Amino acid sequence: MRLFVYNPNSSREMTALIARSAEAAASTGTTVIADCACPPVPPSIEGYHDEAVAVPPMLDALRRAELAGAKAHVIACFDDPGIGAAREVVRGPVIGIAQAAMQVATLLATRFSVVTTLPRAIPIIEDLAQSYGAGRSLRRVRAVDLPVLALEADPDHAKSLLLAQVLAARDQDGAEAVILGCAGMSDMCHALSAEAGLPVIDGVHAAVRLAEAVAGGGYVTSKVGAYAWPRDKSRDLVEPTPLRRPAE
Repeated sequence: MRLFVYNPNSSREMTALIARSAEAAASTGTTVIADCACPPVPPSIEGYHDEAVAVPPMLDALRRAELAGAKAHVIACFDDPGIGAAREVVRGPVIGIAQAAMQVATLLATRFSVVTTLPRAIPIIEDLAQSYGAGRSLRRVRAVDLPVLALEADPDHAKSLLLAQVLAARDQDGAEAVILGCAGMSDMCHALSAEAGLPVIDGVHAAVRLAEAVAGGGYVTSKVGAYAWPRDKSRDLVEPTPLRRPAE
């Protein structure tokens, strides 16, 4: 199976990290094809503006990947940007890492918290949890107050901040599992889980495994209703009828 993993930002370093995490998660027989956006798309997705800028090139990349043989797609950004539009433009399953992580968390625990980067991401993630039906299980979204790119710049410092928040989620929130709310955290998942003594879920790993399961089962995105192919608006254009003078 060819699995397309797309990082909607333009950071090549983060894309390489995501690719390593995806390949580690993938089953034998799955080929991971990873790619990212190019400038002027920003090197990190931090807020609604960045999402909006990132979506058009992402849709083009998904179309090209499917034409090249990809059977499923993973959007490796925890905001799940443009997920609905992405499902319109391809037939293979499209899995967002936030939705995947939350679905896995609800299978493993009755309550979970999310640890993300910046405080501005908190309402976005809370809204995603509601839209995915996980709002009741979400105890809290916590932020380490680090920009996304700081995860790459000083990973040891980032890990210490993440561990403090994971432990606080366990001890203060009553969380039974914790989700890492950024694809750039994916390589820290196992160490944090071992140190905290509870499941710490990486959305990249969860999304890859879910994508394999759904596509491997022969399922494709429904093209009836909301995820139908985008309509060709050129067919709606009608040549205007020329005005005629009334008969005398």
